[in-house]
Amino acid sequence: MAQGRLYLIPVPITEGDPAETLPLSTLTAARSCKRFLAENAKSARSFLKSCGHPVAIAELEIIEIGHEPDPAKFSEWLSPVKDGTDTAIVSESGCPAVADPGAGLVKFAQTLGLEVVPFVGPSSILLTLMASGMNGQRFRFLGYLPVHEDERRQAILSLEKESRTTGETELFIETPYRNNRILEALATTLAADTRITAATDVTGREERIETLTAREWQQKGYELPKLPTVFAVQATFVKVLKSAGHKKTPHKPVRAYTPRHPARR
Repeated sequence: MAQGRLYLIPVPITEGDPAETLPLSTLTAARSCKRFLAENAKSARSFLKSCGHPVAIAELEIIEIGHEPDPAKFSEWLSPVKDGTDTAIVSESGCPAVADPGAGLVKFAQTLGLEVVPFVGPSSILLTLMASGMNGQRFRFLGYLPVHEDERRQAILSLEKESRTTGETELFIETPYRNNRILEALATTLAADTRITAATDVTGREERIETLTAREWQQKGYELPKLPTVFAVQATFVKVLKSAGHKKTPHKPVRAYTPRHPARR
């Protein structure tokens, strides 16, 4: 008997018709599956209903794996796939296994020799990076910054230092009701010329993506809505030059980070 496949099905990151952000191939795959490993069963049922699944929702097998799937259950969850049943992983929103549950299951599926098939869909992290004007060759997602003020300040200074010395873009998220608090912390902690992007409700009706320097954000003020927001930071890249002999060469600021090789498309 042929083995089944493990599908990674993205879910829209805002309310609305799934067809607005999911291509036909992704919707077709979702509609073809009858077994799902879902971060949240309720949101999975809502998604499958909205994308027009041909089978009654109550007749589908939807297993809730939670925000932190239990590795002890991986074998049980993937056994039907090994026996020939196509199964899809779906998160509450966005792409499974990318800042969402699923990576552990994918890793276990690989050890079983199962075919893992990712499908196209929205990622607020990548969409924010695309619209930020920051370095898309080298970037890092940090999840959430610390809530405690002193720890958060140290984290902000640390990510700025990393960006300044490597040229990379630093991305992270925050609980919506803390959006303005974290934006103010960024603007008042980072260097005046460090750029900050705030991308709110990406792909949604109230989408708003804005990139300003820390100084410009201070002048503009902090009035973000309480909606999901991705933040991105890029400091002015400083290239460290090797010293010649005993003479020290000062750091030379570079206006924009330029990769050594062009991006492969």
